[in-house]
Amino acid sequence: MNIRSLTRGDGVVIGAAVVLFIASFLDLSSFDCPTGINCSRYNAPNAWDSLGLLMSVYLAGIIAAALVIVGRATPGRKVVGFDLGQFGAALSIFAVWTVFWTIIDGSNTGAGLILGLLAAIALAGGAVATPLVPALKAPLMSASGPKVVQPQYGGQPQPGQGYGYPGAPQPSYGGQPGQQQPYGAQPQPGQPQPAPGPQGSAADTPAGDFTPFWFAVPVARPLYGEDGSPSPIAELAPGTWYLAVEQRGPGLIAQTQDGRRGVLQDTTGIQRG
Repeated sequence: MNIRSLTRGDGVVIGAAVVLFIASFLDLSSFDCPTGINCSRYNAPNAWDSLGLLMSVYLAGIIAAALVIVGRATPGRKVVGFDLGQFGAALSIFAVWTVFWTIIDGSNTGAGLILGLLAAIALAGGAVATPLVPALKAPLMSASGPKVVQPQYGGQPQPGQGYGYPGAPQPSYGGQPGQQQPYGAQPQPGQPQPAPGPQGSAADTPAGDFTPFWFAVPVARPLYGEDGSPSPIAELAPGTWYLAVEQRGPGLIAQTQDGRRGVLQDTTGIQRG
């Protein structure tokens, strides 16, 4: 998983799971040692001494966080008919419900239960609210500054590289087969002149007369599923070439080098190959 594809909501879920794991080692109850009695040998129990509480609150919350993150990274996977993210959100709510009534039913509540309740609430809130709150859907790690990484032409061939890929051998006009004309060279007499390629951004191409082309993004941008899912399925990184296969309104249907396809909604400043 690309860490730059994580959202702020994913960061909340992961952080809450870490706090929940730490809370499982803290005391479940507290007591005041009477004066004159040596209480140094008394060890308050933690979640690992109570199998039911450990499985239904602490480990359930950690498993819920893992399901939420994996579900957003690989949309479409299901568990017993439910999407992984939905199943994880439901499990996190169950953990909040269990620890809340455990605290209400008990006495002398310790740090392990209190911290566990707070972490479970944060985890459930992040799991449920991320698809609904725009601030939580923002990338966790944004690009640092306006620096634009220019892709390098040529170099070593990449997997899936072929005709039309930037840097791959291109057909020559006249001369011997396999020879490439340098950019800016004047055509020789009798040689056909190549037609000028389209200029400008991808958004200038009419949707009804679209020709696939290679492009690179100036900064990291999310790639969303073609089904309209709000969670990104991949992230397009600067310095890498991607294939635009279709126009979708103001955006593009882009294909990554591993074969995944999705919608690039922001085509501002992309560089065509």
